[in-house]
Formats: sequence, C-alpha cells, structure tokens
Amino acid sequence: MQRILVIDDDTDICLLLRRFLGRNGFEVAIAHNGTSGLETLTDFKPDLVMTDFRLGDMDGGELLVRIKEQFPRVPVIIITGYSDIKIAVNVMKQGAYDYVTKPLFPDEILVTIRKALEQSAAGTLAPPPSATNDSGAPTQAPAKRPSGSEQYIFGNGAESKYLYRQVDLVAPTNYSVIIYGESGSGKEAVAQEIHKRSKRSGGPFVAMDCGAISKELAGSELFGHEKGAFTGALNQKIGHFEQAHGGTLFLDEVGNLPYDVQVSLLRVVQERKLRRLGGTKETPIDVRIIVASNERLIESAKKGKFREDLYYRFNEFSIDVPPLRERPADIMTFADYFLQATNGELGKQVRGFAEDVVDLFMRYEWPGNLREMRNVIKRATLLTDSEAIQSRDLPFEIVHFNKLQSMDNSAPMPTYVPEQPQVIPVIPTQPYYTEPPIAIATPDANKGEKPNLRSAALEAEYDMILKTLKQVNFNKSKAAQLLGIDRKTLYNKMKNYHLS
Repeated sequence: MQRILVIDDDTDICLLLRRFLGRNGFEVAIAHNGTSGLETLTDFKPDLVMTDFRLGDMDGGELLVRIKEQFPRVPVIIITGYSDIKIAVNVMKQGAYDYVTKPLFPDEILVTIRKALEQSAAGTLAPPPSATNDSGAPTQAPAKRPSGSEQYIFGNGAESKYLYRQVDLVAPTNYSVIIYGESGSGKEAVAQEIHKRSKRSGGPFVAMDCGAISKELAGSELFGHEKGAFTGALNQKIGHFEQAHGGTLFLDEVGNLPYDVQVSLLRVVQERKLRRLGGTKETPIDVRIIVASNERLIESAKKGKFREDLYYRFNEFSIDVPPLRERPADIMTFADYFLQATNGELGKQVRGFAEDVVDLFMRYEWPGNLREMRNVIKRATLLTDSEAIQSRDLPFEIVHFNKLQSMDNSAPMPTYVPEQPQVIPVIPTQPYYTEPPIAIATPDANKGEKPNLRSAALEAEYDMILKTLKQVNFNKSKAAQLLGIDRKTLYNKMKNYHLS
C-alpha cells in the first residue's frame, strides 16, 4: 500500500483527506505543522507528500527544501489558496511536483497523485535541481527537450504577429537572444520555437532554470565537474554546456546566477571553451545561447546584480513576450488550444466554453499568464459534466474577479450570490446545519422594493466575511479568529453565502 503524508494546519482538511485517500487504497499519515511533518516524514517514509503552502511555523518553500534534502525522490504536491498561485508556481521551480488549489476536488486530487506516483515509480519524475544521488554526488537538473509533436501557438492578435516576425527573423541566425516576459508567459516555449526554426534544430535543446539551482551547484550544473572536484563529487559529471553541444542552451531567469558564476560564464561565452570544475583540460563547445528574464538585465547590471559585459554579450537580439492580459485577441485562441490538448489527455470530448465563461476569461487579468490558463482549463475539463465548460467549473478568483478587484480598490461591494451548484467537497459529509442557504438579492432584483433591515445586515456580513478571508489568503482558522467566531460557524456562513 502506497503511503501519503498530509501536512496542513486545518484539522478538517487533514481528516477529510485521510478518509478520502484511505478509501482509495492509500495509507495516510497527517501532521499539522512543518516541524511535526518533518518528524513524521522520517518515521513514516511516505511515497508522496501533500502540504499546505501556509503553515503556522514555516511556509511551503522552506518545508519543500527540507523535505527534498531528506527524500529528494519523493514527489511533493502543494495545497494552496487562489491568492498563492504565483508563489506556488515559484515553489514548483524549486522541485514541487504540482499544486492543487482550494477548494479541493476529489477527481483532481486523485489524478494528480496517481500521475505523480506513476512517474516516481517509473523513474521519470524530474529530480529537484539541487538534489544529490545515493552516492552523494550532485545530480544534474533535468534537461528539457522539445517534443516534435508540440507547437507554440502564436495567436492572431497584433502583438502575436509581431512576436512571430521577431522569432522568424532571428531563428536562422546564430545570435544570442534575451527573452523578456512575466512568469508563465511562454518564454521557454518561444526559445524552443527559435531552436526548431534554426539550423541547429537537429541538435539538442537543453534548458536550465537558474532560479532553481543553489549557488553551490550552479557552476557544476553549467560546466560539469571531475571526480573529486569537491566534497561529494564521487563521479565525473557532464554539464549543460557540453550536453547542448551542437544545439541550443536555454538559461531561464539568468539574472539569478551567482556573480562568481557569471564571471566563469563570460569566459566560456567569449572563448567558446570550457573547463570542468576540478579539471585541467579545455573542451571546445559549439552552443547557441538563449537566456530569459522577467526583469531587465540592464537594470540589474546598474544595481550591480548582473555583469554588464555579460549582458552585452547576450544582447545580440532581444524579444519581449507580452503578458496574456495584453493579448485579448488571443485569449480564446489559447483557451481552445489548451482545451483540445486536455481533451486528448483525458479522453474527453468537451466542445467549448459557455458564453459567460468566455466573458469571464476576457475580463480576468491572468496574473499567471499561459501557465495559469492551461491549469485552469485542465482542471475545468476534468470537473465538467457538460458539453461545454461552465462557470461553476472555474476557480473562485476568476468567477469573482470583479468583486475582488472592487475590494482592492476600496469600492462598494456589489451584493451577489452566484447561481450555480455548490463546489464538491473533498469527500461527501453531513452538512453542519439545516438552514437553507441565504439568498442575497442584487440591487437590480430589489428595484421598486423598500429597503429591508435584514437584507442590509446580511449584505454587510457578507462583505465583512469576504474581505477577511481575502486578507488572510482564505485561511479559515485565521479568518474565524479575526471575525470573533468559531470555525464551524464560519463554515456555515460561507456555505450560506456560497463562498465554500
């Protein structure tokens, strides 16, 4: 029986997951904070860990690092609220397998867990960037190569057409390229597209995430090392530069490289030769370099964080990948593409999106860009039982985007209750209350009616609960404390107001 460790400070979630996963054939242990989770990890030796990102004594990033130090091959799934998605994506770069957002959905959890365990058992699970193998020697960060069946979709908007022209222009050359763009905007996909259209397309495409490599291992990952070069270097290792010989090396978030590694990198870029750590032999390399950053490297150079001479070496050509919110003409093009891909993956035949979903997609700002959209559509396709994706299949932050924006701008909150089925809990449980849900009428619905004291009180209570939940990133325990009520009462009110 496979073992799963669940770490969450919410007792109810721990109990629900233990019961649900137990029914599906897993042995489950639970812990309520990071410290006890690490202690249980050593004794329980799980096959997979699920942990909340926000714990009382440490955050998910710190816990992930400590888990990977002890058990580098154990997949870790992050449980997160909608407001933590950007952070969760960054934690995935540090070695997390995937993340799931609250509220939790049974099918989504099972699919994610089983996929992680299957990849772990098959040995295809990517190792954490700074992990060590059983002999103590550092392993290499996974080198990503483009699949011949994958294709970057540029879209039809003016911004996409300009991006396409830039890629088409620079791809046949041997220029170094800097790709700028927000997290999740598709910088690596653009780099792969440049490689595919270049004269080096028959060679390897090797990607390295510089933000996920520890300072101590960055030089070894790039240049390789000889046996005995440093403590724990029990075997010779080929670095990414040598792996990419004859092809393209993609350095994501290059601005995060340590300054001393930048010095060595400059020498390799200039001389097109490298020397492994601890070695004496110089090896010629033939590599095209593409780098990416979410901040301007010239600004980092002015701040002393990035070598200016290295910047000018890379800046033979630069490309800006616009965020999804600035490409409204392409939003549904990407959505249809991700839906088609997910249908193939899940064996479903969801035909499209309901009209209100299209409207929600067009109004949402997509802070996680294409990566967020892909995950939203994968989840919605899994959940939907209709021919088209409905608004009830979407995450909270998309359905309630206008309301959350008005809260941020300190504008009066509209009174609104989404008329849609309740979100499925992790496992079926008996309701905590017997009262029917409270309906809060919209202003339009009350036209012609006299103000009602009870309705006004309910509207004020709804606003207060929603603002408090957003303030604490939907941590129900903290929200209940701030509101001066117990958690059970908060759950009842959230369900009455359709906030569950």
